[in-house]
Amino acid sequence: MPGQRGRQDSHAYPISGSAPSWAGRRIGIGAALGRVSLILALAFGGLALGAGYWQVVESPNLSRAPDDAAVIAAARNVLRGEITDRDGVRLAWNDRDQNREPYRVYASNALSGVIGYSSRQYGQAGVEQAWNAQLSGVVSADPLRDLVRKFEVDPSDPQDLRTTLLQLQHERRSEVLRVGRNRGAVVMLDPRNGEVLALASTPTYNASNIANPATAARTFDRLREDEASPLLPRATRGQYVPGSIFKIVTAMAALESGAVSPATSYADQPRSETRGWLIDGFRVRDGHHAMTGSRELDFDGAVEASCNIWFAETGVRTGGDAMAEYAARLGFGAPLPFDLSTATSQITNGDGDLGGGFSDRVELANAAYGQAETLVTPLQMALVAATVANDGTMMRPHLVLEAKGKAGTTTINPASVSRVVAPGVAGEINDAMRLAVQGQVGQVFTAGANVLGLNVAGKSGTAELDPGTSPHSWFIGFAPADDPQVAIAVLVERSGGGTVKASPIAGELLRAWQRWSGS
Repeated sequence: MPGQRGRQDSHAYPISGSAPSWAGRRIGIGAALGRVSLILALAFGGLALGAGYWQVVESPNLSRAPDDAAVIAAARNVLRGEITDRDGVRLAWNDRDQNREPYRVYASNALSGVIGYSSRQYGQAGVEQAWNAQLSGVVSADPLRDLVRKFEVDPSDPQDLRTTLLQLQHERRSEVLRVGRNRGAVVMLDPRNGEVLALASTPTYNASNIANPATAARTFDRLREDEASPLLPRATRGQYVPGSIFKIVTAMAALESGAVSPATSYADQPRSETRGWLIDGFRVRDGHHAMTGSRELDFDGAVEASCNIWFAETGVRTGGDAMAEYAARLGFGAPLPFDLSTATSQITNGDGDLGGGFSDRVELANAAYGQAETLVTPLQMALVAATVANDGTMMRPHLVLEAKGKAGTTTINPASVSRVVAPGVAGEINDAMRLAVQGQVGQVFTAGANVLGLNVAGKSGTAELDPGTSPHSWFIGFAPADDPQVAIAVLVERSGGGTVKASPIAGELLRAWQRWSGS
């Protein structure tokens, strides 16, 4: 009956809406179980893949991490591997306290900024931290052994490190320690392979007293309260205004991009020497007019006389985008690829509307000769010099030659980071940097850097700071200029111009390298 049919219809589905497409169909129990099984299989498969990735693929990286629990535990209890210089002379070894528990002893305070310390109370710093997993034996040279080491009776394999460092850094009459009368940093490296020959920060500290439990607390508290910040590794973590040494970065960007050539000169440069070069209401000033007079300087002359005006005009002509690009090729804008953690160097704060993040042409002009918002680490500027010395290719800096344990030896091979400029451009800059040290005008700005029989190339820098504050003193360079084997950066904080402190110290260090190498 029509009425009855209507009632039946009213109970078949919900009153509102039409019937869903699946209504009235039932899934068999076998099919349902099959679907559930498939979902569970996929889920467990994903978990297995994830676990496999972290336990097999990423396991070596995780086990080497300084904050890994096993690494921390091993660092407190095991007899750590020894650390030596490149010639096998001990830099760090073990002693035992009155409870017969091991602690570290270090050869020289001059090593504190690079080797660091290992302490039960205060953890690790420097190479001791970066290579903590190897030194404490948590990882070995044999990756297969790492997979089964948990089943061994004695799974530890402390490895000895042979570093790239020269004895000149830690010998008793170390030239590096001469910087220690001031606050500053020294970096020396081989531009051909990136091996760091010396890396020091001053003031130094006694790392053995931090490692020894009997003196650790008293020593560490005193160092933390010291206004000179001796615990700051200035060579890698200090950020400084570079001054004129940054002109080498500008030269790379300008010459490689084609914005200028070695013959480029500016007609308004000589007359601007007396009253300053005007750009958008700001005057860029110079101090070499008495030596160059009315002569229009080309690239070589501008580097030798350290002409701010020539480089300011060149920076504006090159443009912010190109300046930022070539700085990035050198490692600016990111931590450097290095054993130790590094602060980031910058060419600008990067929040401006002009190309490359510059705020305006005034900032760009000032950055081109190393002022404005430009900040660098000494390691970064040593790499700038090394890149010029190595025909325009920057090598990855490294501190360790090999790690040797029971399971074998791991050797660290040289690696390039990037081709920054062409060899021809690097050669042009090399020639100009020779003049900056050996030329008649250049010697005035780099007095003390030249070394008899070594053919030094370089660039000094006077980094202007706040009014009434002495500038930072800088020198970067390399030698021998015709076959570079060592590159150097020297910074002395708030000590006057480049000639006052940094250049003479660089000369002494290069002379020490000359004796070591027999060059």
